[in-house]
Amino acid sequence: MTLTASLIGGTGFTGGELLRLLVGHPMVEIGQVSSRKSVGKPLHSSHPNLRGHIDRLFCASEEIEACDVLFLCMPHGKAAAEIDRWRGVGKTVIDLSADFRLHDPVSYEHWYGGEHPAPEALTHAVYGLPEVSRDLIRGASLISGVGCNATAMMLALLPLARAGLIERVIADIKVGSSESGAEPAAGSNHAVRARAARTYSPHGHRHIAEVIQSLGPIDLDATVTAIDMVRGVLCTAHVEPKEAVTTRDLWKLYREAYGEEPFVRIVADRTGPGRFPDPRVVVGSNHADVGFAVDERSGRVVALCAIDNLIKGAAGSAVQAMNVALGLEEQSGLGFPGLHPA
Repeated sequence: MTLTASLIGGTGFTGGELLRLLVGHPMVEIGQVSSRKSVGKPLHSSHPNLRGHIDRLFCASEEIEACDVLFLCMPHGKAAAEIDRWRGVGKTVIDLSADFRLHDPVSYEHWYGGEHPAPEALTHAVYGLPEVSRDLIRGASLISGVGCNATAMMLALLPLARAGLIERVIADIKVGSSESGAEPAAGSNHAVRARAARTYSPHGHRHIAEVIQSLGPIDLDATVTAIDMVRGVLCTAHVEPKEAVTTRDLWKLYREAYGEEPFVRIVADRTGPGRFPDPRVVVGSNHADVGFAVDERSGRVVALCAIDNLIKGAAGSAVQAMNVALGLEEQSGLGFPGLHPA
């Protein structure tokens, strides 16, 4: 069985990484790839690493034909405005924007500052992080992408949340410049980003809503800081537990949660430079490295997660969700182990 996968909006960072992953997927044939600005140009004009791997030209979105899987790599708000159209094109639609991540229209309005363009579609959408929604993803026809910061927070905290141990948590999130997307902006300009550490969201980041929706009503806030790094997210979550826990307790909880997960690795070595999660180690891969430590003085738990924001925080989770939804081998197309050093 070979599936045809097409993309709406294939020139950005996420679209490029999605194409790279699909090129190596044994069960997928890449169909059409649309672009607003590059119609008629070869895909490698935007993604030179794909030269010789995909013999396709960008087309207009109006030319996209029926396909098995349709990935929407569009700016926030655009997919929802035309979702009925896209659901008529793809048997399975996976939207990588934030349009369908929240199930409640009221919550969407609160966190994103406006009414949802297609609130009725929210009832059909399934959140696309297999580690928290695998059973719901199976057979789903409309799947949302994931927030990269939300993914790092959720995977750091999921074992503690499932055990009901979180009294309060504040997540410190450090991100690379690719999180800002391919379109240049004042905050993502290299001359501004280089050698800088700039907090741009001190509190109330909208990805908090995804975490609370998936893990339950935990008392959570987050601070996001842009650092001199191209790819990656590092979440360092400071957790006040409801009861005292030991390192042995944490090992048990994290092994129970992630022992069978193909892409989550527990990193908690006693010594060495790799004893805690590091985004550099997972660049290019769909892995999420999680770790933890207990402050014996205060009882505070520090939970960590490192991901590549473009892969596990976007394109990789989308491919993983596709595999789950369509009954394919979950790791298909996602075997790249990452680069080190990178």
